[in-house]
Amino acid sequence: MAVFTTREVEGMRQVVVDIERETIRARKGAMSNMRGNIDFVPRLPTLGHFLRTLFSKEARIRPSYSGSGRIFLQPSLSGYHVFEAIGGERWILEPGVYWASEGSVNLGIYRERFWPSLWAGDGILVWKTTMQGPGQVAVNAPGPVEVIDIQNAQFQAQGRLVLGHTEGLKFSSKRAARFPRNLFSGQSRMRVYSGTGRLLVCWTPYWNQYIYELMTGEDITGTIFE
Repeated sequence: MAVFTTREVEGMRQVVVDIERETIRARKGAMSNMRGNIDFVPRLPTLGHFLRTLFSKEARIRPSYSGSGRIFLQPSLSGYHVFEAIGGERWILEPGVYWASEGSVNLGIYRERFWPSLWAGDGILVWKTTMQGPGQVAVNAPGPVEVIDIQNAQFQAQGRLVLGHTEGLKFSSKRAARFPRNLFSGQSRMRVYSGTGRLLVCWTPYWNQYIYELMTGEDITGTIFE
């Protein structure tokens, strides 16, 4: 079983993966360096996979790393969350959240429903990564992550606090208050997750990432990783 760990150096965070005659996958461009007897295999996409790249970065090639040794992925001022994806539980991750996973984790692509995606401000052709265990997964996170359990209820968030959710939760969007009170409520539309399942929620960003984005207006993922 691959071992995923995170480390912090000079205010930056990094995922380190130790493998022993096994395989992991990671987002394109995620690798920093690797040590040992490891084969790096960027697999060619299928035609459908290629067509999706025209609309979403979620469908890009995810290279495989096979063999024995240690892999260091790219560092970031933001952070990463490592957790165990269990068999039979399908996760749907927000665009750009997937980072790396064990080879036993099945990855796929999911297109969000048209109207909820449009009203939430995400666009009309939003593709998201799906994953199903068993195996360890590392995801991009702007700050510390908490796993929230929802039992036949709703979770409402102002902004993009939710990084991913299990399949049992249905995503929608609604006004913060009834019309016309919503016009002077000071709140934008709420992102709503209804049903039974689990959520990956990031309440607050790491301070150094927040200051960087506040000062530069640049997205860290786009400026460091690719």
